[in-house]
Amino acid sequence: MDSPVSQPTVVALSLLLLALYLARRALLGKRRNYPPVAGTMIHQLLNLRRLVDYQTELSHRYRTFRMLTPTCNKVYTVDPANVEYILRTNFSNYGKGRTHHDVLQDLLGDGIFNVDGDKWRHQRKVASFEFSTRVLREYSTGVFRDTAAELAGIVAASGGGGERAVDMHDLFMRSTLDSIFKIGFGVSLGGLSGSSQEGAAFARAFDDASEQVLCRFFDLLWKVKRVLNVSSEAAMKRSVRTINDFVYAVIDKKIEQLGRDQHEFAKKEDILSRFLLEREKDPGCFDNKYLRDITLNFVIAGRDTSAGTLSWFLYVLCRNQHIQDKIAREVREATTGDGDRAVGIQEFTSCLTEGAINSMQYLHAALTETLRLYPAVPIDVKRCFSDDTLPDGYEVKKGDMVTYQPYPMGRMKFLWGDDAEEFRPERWLDDHGVFVPESPFKFTAFQAGPRICLGKEFAYRQMKIFAAVLLYLFRFEMWERGSTVGYRTMLTLKMDGPLYVRAIPRRA
Repeated sequence: MDSPVSQPTVVALSLLLLALYLARRALLGKRRNYPPVAGTMIHQLLNLRRLVDYQTELSHRYRTFRMLTPTCNKVYTVDPANVEYILRTNFSNYGKGRTHHDVLQDLLGDGIFNVDGDKWRHQRKVASFEFSTRVLREYSTGVFRDTAAELAGIVAASGGGGERAVDMHDLFMRSTLDSIFKIGFGVSLGGLSGSSQEGAAFARAFDDASEQVLCRFFDLLWKVKRVLNVSSEAAMKRSVRTINDFVYAVIDKKIEQLGRDQHEFAKKEDILSRFLLEREKDPGCFDNKYLRDITLNFVIAGRDTSAGTLSWFLYVLCRNQHIQDKIAREVREATTGDGDRAVGIQEFTSCLTEGAINSMQYLHAALTETLRLYPAVPIDVKRCFSDDTLPDGYEVKKGDMVTYQPYPMGRMKFLWGDDAEEFRPERWLDDHGVFVPESPFKFTAFQAGPRICLGKEFAYRQMKIFAAVLLYLFRFEMWERGSTVGYRTMLTLKMDGPLYVRAIPRRA
């Protein structure tokens, strides 16, 4: 993504922003303890292609700082005490806010990740119940096993025994969308197999819309473009139409099935079906759009985060072969034993019982270490609803955007020690090799407080099943030895291109 402004323009605009800031301070008269100014929105635009690394560099200098914009302060922090205050202690004063909601509404609607207040509480209550049920846990585990087996078969066929390059990032994106959509809507997209043209069109639109909404955060004219239906907003409109057509068709089909045989329908285990049954008890609780928003938010959260984490996980394992081999040994010992007998994909997935998955402590630590360095959501923004003072003594004003930063936090030496930027799963294990969690206000990959991710254990189960199947069957290496992978600046930490690897069968 090229920088949208020239260097002289940046200087002029930065000086103008600084002058406006100084003038405002002079008019206000009273000196207050605001975080130091580290730059302006223009500097962020200049560094857009490496935004989270730029934010990390600033965070090494200031644990809390401001970026100036024409309308408000953007306050950034890596201080766990501030994070706890924002996410738990004074939770009601920090939320999505109107601006955030408007930017994401076309894609997320009034789903749980885009609302505050009563709508958020209602969805949180319903979703919390569904995620805690044994029905969903067992159903999702079965879907993950089946999808992981299909993925492994495709890797084996396309990799040619290690003779051909395999783009694992693309396969993870397709396989996680398949599995999450199946759990969310009870429908097979066929993304891995390419068996459904409608499913493929939905997946493309889904990816395009996810990228297009990010541009709105930096485009002051996006609302004008939407009204005129031009440029990126015209593309956004087409993507959302494709998404909606597909999703509403699925909802209509589900409602038709419910009307034909409610007793049989009650056996269905996907999230949309559970919500439809809930609506039968209270017909006025939500309409079809609300169903679309609730379920699609779940798909968005579960797909991009898991696919991204698995891609970064495999990337770091290719660069740390001794860790990859250690995980493979743990997987083998937890499932088929430590013998040399090879089993097929289907037989192996049947060994992935809940007990076996839970016993993979080193795998759990390695995935967590991946999330520390490559968090699925690299920065998370909240709007301050009233003037406040953070625990570090800095003040924020009503309307300020306050952001805690999982990506920079994972690289702070004052939090993780001198080896903060090293990939070391052992930091999560005690002397007996048992996983020991950190405070969610220090390790913020799953948020914390009332908004802590409901799907945390769900996500770990998905990633552990996928990782276990692949590492039991294959040894992975970068296709081009020593090659590196970067990220794209998006709402989630997505790789900026293919992840080409060599997949070498571990057993004949």
